Amino acid sequence: MKYVFCLCLLVIVSRLHAQENNNPTSDFIIGGMVKTPFTFSLKNVLDFSTVAIDSVIIYNHLHERKRAIKNIKGILLKDILDKVVFDTPGPKVLSEFYFVCIASDNYKVVFSWNELFNTEVGKRVIIITGENGKNGMELDDRIALLSPADDATGRRFVKGLKKIIVERVK
Repeated sequence: MKYVFCLCLLVIVSRLHAQENNNPTSDFIIGGMVKTPFTFSLKNVLDFSTVAIDSVIIYNHLHERKRAIKNIKGILLKDILDKVVFDTPGPKVLSEFYFVCIASDNYKVVFSWNELFNTEVGKRVIIITGENGKNGMELDDRIALLSPADDATGRRFVKGLKKIIVERVK
């Protein structure tokens, strides 16, 4: 009876762990309140200016250190969003827009339009295209989005980014 219980527990634990894993992605789509959906692919990295960050420590919601990422190369998220034409009657309405960034495992984080385009945070939110000498296609977390200006950097560290939905507050 103990063996059956242990076997069942092992199966349950392994299934729960599998749900936390996300599938790596090599592209993501920007949709929602845009005139035309836009697809970003790691194949298009050279079409954008890149930024470099020496290192970022990933902290969880309890501000416990989880890992460090070193020698990061990436593209500012707002530079990619600049390729999108928002479906809006005018610029004043942009203050009502927000972006839902969704990973392949359905993990979601949110940024407001003003946060990305009107604060210091937005000047640092990046799509990681390389780290430690590896390019994006070699990374386990591809495509990853990171907000290094956050205190709990792990809260908005999206691994396996698959889409960004542009929405408007109603």
